[in-house]
Amino acid sequence: MRGSAGSAPHEELSRPWEVAVAEAGGGLDAKPCAATRGVGPASLGCAALTEHARRTRCSTLVTVRPERSGGVELVRFPVPVAGAGGDQLALFPRWESSHYDVVVGVLSARNNRELRNVIRSTWLKHLIQHPTLSRRVLVKFIIGARGCDVPVEDREDPYSCRLLNITNPVLNQEIEAFGLSEDTSSGLSEDRVVSVSFRVLYPIVITSLGVFHDASDVGFQRNITVKLYQAEQEEALFVARFSPPSCGVQVNKLWYKPVEQFILPESFEGTIVWESQDLQGLVSRNLHKVTVNDGGGVLRVITAGEGSLPHEFMEGVEGVAGGFIYTIQEGDALLRSLRSRPGRLADHTRSLRMEDASLEEESGVYGDIVFVDVVDTYRNVPAKLLNFYKWTVETTSFDLLLKTDDDCYIDLEAVFNRIAHKNLDGPNFWWGNFRLNWAVDRTGKWQELEYPSPAYPAFACGSGYVVSKDIVHWLASNAGRLKTYQGEDVSMGIWMAAIGPRRYQDGLWLCEKTCASGMLSSPQYSARELTALWDLKELCGDPCQCAAR
Repeated sequence: MRGSAGSAPHEELSRPWEVAVAEAGGGLDAKPCAATRGVGPASLGCAALTEHARRTRCSTLVTVRPERSGGVELVRFPVPVAGAGGDQLALFPRWESSHYDVVVGVLSARNNRELRNVIRSTWLKHLIQHPTLSRRVLVKFIIGARGCDVPVEDREDPYSCRLLNITNPVLNQEIEAFGLSEDTSSGLSEDRVVSVSFRVLYPIVITSLGVFHDASDVGFQRNITVKLYQAEQEEALFVARFSPPSCGVQVNKLWYKPVEQFILPESFEGTIVWESQDLQGLVSRNLHKVTVNDGGGVLRVITAGEGSLPHEFMEGVEGVAGGFIYTIQEGDALLRSLRSRPGRLADHTRSLRMEDASLEEESGVYGDIVFVDVVDTYRNVPAKLLNFYKWTVETTSFDLLLKTDDDCYIDLEAVFNRIAHKNLDGPNFWWGNFRLNWAVDRTGKWQELEYPSPAYPAFACGSGYVVSKDIVHWLASNAGRLKTYQGEDVSMGIWMAAIGPRRYQDGLWLCEKTCASGMLSSPQYSARELTALWDLKELCGDPCQCAAR
């Protein structure tokens, strides 16, 4: 069954139009204590079902209804417990409407249950209890159906799910990064500037930079400068100059000169540039004709040709005109980490199973989660969003879609008031706070290796924005062809550049963590901070101008 509102990824239910009441305190596998076939939401009132649940000591109403696609959709309606505290008010049952003015999608990480519960007890609770908005808005948390099966300590970076695949590291000795085979000719090329980029996956120290030997030379007869740059830095970290009077030491088919030694940390990205100071070109080879020694997996060459690096990273022609010598830092710590990896994986697998069970239980209680077919990591957030657009189009009738994050303050009443007063609707419409000419980052959390331009197209800040249904339909229908980039906000901007929507700029969708009177959204709050903001909102009507602050 396709994952849907309130459903966990692997549920199966075959009997259409069944209304059941699950056992009190039971999870997804609880036996129904009452079931009525041939009954749908239109023919059995919510109040009657709720009363039936209380009489039979049950806690959850479940309805299964057929979908146009031939599958079924499972929706749960938690039953309020008599005498329960204030938080339980957020769980009173309400049948989902056939049409919504606004669908709200809240991007949420699998382990952010505390933030989701704060939302349920603040603005979502207020929405559900509102006499009119409750029927006009549908709110869903967007969560990846699968967690990353690689422990964080064993990933190449904390934002993806790629295994740090180090095996048999070469320790306690110097390693030549590049080499030429014995039968490789070493004549001059026409290229006077050649460069190659690499990423460090475990700390190393570069001790020497080198250039290829020219078999036609008697001794060393060239003038070459070799520089190592850190990504996005204009000043070189290391420089080695080769000339006939100062050519360094020959090792195998390369000449090397020592450089000042620095530890290049994990995730360091650099580019080595060889530049001939003479009229003739360099002795160079493309990357397919050199031997790369990655020390057992501690570094990786990255290329523009594979689509993993923008061409602007490169200087001159992509290739190799020499090499470098390096050593692996902290080898003993690396060996200890590799030996403890199996135990770490077993612990992580158990944690994932517990997380799956917790999410299944949470979804059963609240019925407000959409599980999308994505591994839940930061790099996959754009894919999560596209999958949610597809789910929304396939399951819901709506006019507008509001996207936000689980760490954001949202004022839905203010959003609706602004829609009404500013006539913020119509086709091909995008309402948000837009960043213009935003520089592309090449390193760190927001590292962009897919988009080649130096600046992004206009994109709305991720704390909140609204798009019209025709845009959502376009995104959903093209989801399989749209390329994803490092963040969902910049991805949305790149996608929207293809259709040119009408943009409505509104600074009340805040881009930074701050409080402004009348704000529609504000990002990057902890659960405690969100609770405090909403308490002030309810006390004074404005969390930013309240004497109780």
